Amino acid sequence: MSHGFEIASPKGPPVPDHPFVARLAKGLEWINKTIVRISMFAMLLTAFILTYSVVTRYLFKIPTDWQDEASVFMLIGVTFFSAAYVQSYRGHIGIEVLSSILPPAINRFRLLLVDIISAAFCLFFSWKSWTLFHEAWVDGQTTSSTFAPPLWIPYAMMAAGVTLLSLQIVVQVLAAITAKRRAA
Repeated sequence: MSHGFEIASPKGPPVPDHPFVARLAKGLEWINKTIVRISMFAMLLTAFILTYSVVTRYLFKIPTDWQDEASVFMLIGVTFFSAAYVQSYRGHIGIEVLSSILPPAINRFRLLLVDIISAAFCLFFSWKSWTLFHEAWVDGQTTSSTFAPPLWIPYAMMAAGVTLLSLQIVVQVLAAITAKRRAA
């Protein structure tokens, strides 16, 4: 349980007991870490782009019409792509008061139930995101600005990120179902 800044770095996600699920989790861990590194670069690039925009607009009186959408597109990618990494550490907002008062067996069931419901929601969201991406691709949808970048770009990042999040949750469900119970 986390209540703020920790001095020690967090342990990696737990390794599942089942060999196939463990390989799946290890592959996802590699993908998630790679995406987080790319996301860190994208955040820095976004900060640079916005700073560039402010400097060129106020010091040199040169307007830019692309920086807001480029920054928003990158932030969408960062947000959705890094969600699976955060989920692998169970870092999303959760109500922890129950975990401290429930018996371990009931708490494991509670976590499994929450993961199953979360997986169902994320799989539905993923499906709808892919249909949104497809519509934007087929119809050639763009934003309404003068820059007018294609909308399939943020929709693809959203769909791929939520799909990765869904896969991460499904792996966690499989890990919970196949876990060997250890004596406490």
